[in-house]
Amino acid sequence: MLENIWFVAAIWMGLALIASIISIRVGISVALIEILIGVLAGNFLGIHKTTEWINFLAMLGSGVLTFLAGAEIDPTSLKSNIKASFTIGFLSFLLPFIFIWFFAQFVLGWSMQQSQIAGISLSTTSVAVVYAVMIEKGLGSTPLGKMILAACFITDFGTVIALGLLFADFNIWLLVFVVVMSVMLWYMPRWTRFIIVRMGATRVSEPEVKFILFILFFLGGLATTAKSEAVLPAYLVGLVVAGVFLRDKTLVNRMRSIAFAIFTPFYFIKAGLYVSLTDLWAAIVVILVFLVIKMVTKLIGVYPFARTFKMRHKEASYTSLLMATGLTFGTISALFGLNNKIIDQAQYTILVTVVILSAIIPTLIAQRFFQPSEAVMIAWGRLFNGNNKSASPADKKELETEEEKNNV
Repeated sequence: MLENIWFVAAIWMGLALIASIISIRVGISVALIEILIGVLAGNFLGIHKTTEWINFLAMLGSGVLTFLAGAEIDPTSLKSNIKASFTIGFLSFLLPFIFIWFFAQFVLGWSMQQSQIAGISLSTTSVAVVYAVMIEKGLGSTPLGKMILAACFITDFGTVIALGLLFADFNIWLLVFVVVMSVMLWYMPRWTRFIIVRMGATRVSEPEVKFILFILFFLGGLATTAKSEAVLPAYLVGLVVAGVFLRDKTLVNRMRSIAFAIFTPFYFIKAGLYVSLTDLWAAIVVILVFLVIKMVTKLIGVYPFARTFKMRHKEASYTSLLMATGLTFGTISALFGLNNKIIDQAQYTILVTVVILSAIIPTLIAQRFFQPSEAVMIAWGRLFNGNNKSASPADKKELETEEEKNNV
């Protein structure tokens, strides 16, 4: 029965449905519940294998979700918040990368390249998780939400550059990929506007959605041919068309509905399947130490600077914890190391387990104890972006009240 493609699809979509129901009941992001469902399914329900079509849907889920995360970044907001986003994002990458690299090499005795893979894998911030949490709580369109997403972009861009400089296979296809991607990114806003205006946004054939998916597939194919990763061009495409999407919310809502209903459940559930509770227990000390180093260095790198950018304790803690998450680029970096025989299966299990735990634990803490209200996140934007000039007395009062609540 389990070889019947329809029954397999029914099982996976049933797991996704259960995750949605649990998420609604307990008030926790569905992305995290889907990861936990994947862990349980892999360890107790005997679902250990994936098929080619499941792998494709999961890959597509990560790509579309990464694209949507980039499309949520308001170019104007990114420009006005560039100092905060760059500072927080850069330190969020740099500190974990250095400390984890040194710990793996000089304490655990891993080779330099193995330690570098560990540092890259655990220095990432999960755009997929952060975006899913933001959208589900209605915070993605707030100024603080956009700043956090922009900081995620800086962090993950740092990991991509590190992976490229340290391990890239410099070949002719990489040059072709960079050139073609640069040209397409330059023209993407113009092409997207043309299709929306000339073909309309209400046609049942959805040409604009198909156009976006075509570009993502094409650049993803070039990226993998060049031995890069498909999520990188997906994020950059989302970033350059963000201005177009801001004026056409219908398009982004349709793509978001498609992604969260069909593609992302396969991605998050599959991510949970990577966690073996047996292997986890065997290396529990190393896993916990890696997790602590990642979270502590992220907090050290983010929290003090978040406070200097006019965030109160709650917003700064929330930002720091979300920046401590990991998933997409973390698993990609670890898988890159395994496929290229830089790390072995045991090291891969350790890194992926830490990545999965970092997607769950910081997010749960952030949502349960530090999640600011939408009004506070909007008020922060007015206060910070306007250097107090555009912030109304009500905005300042909102933030002051929030700080009093937290006894800061």
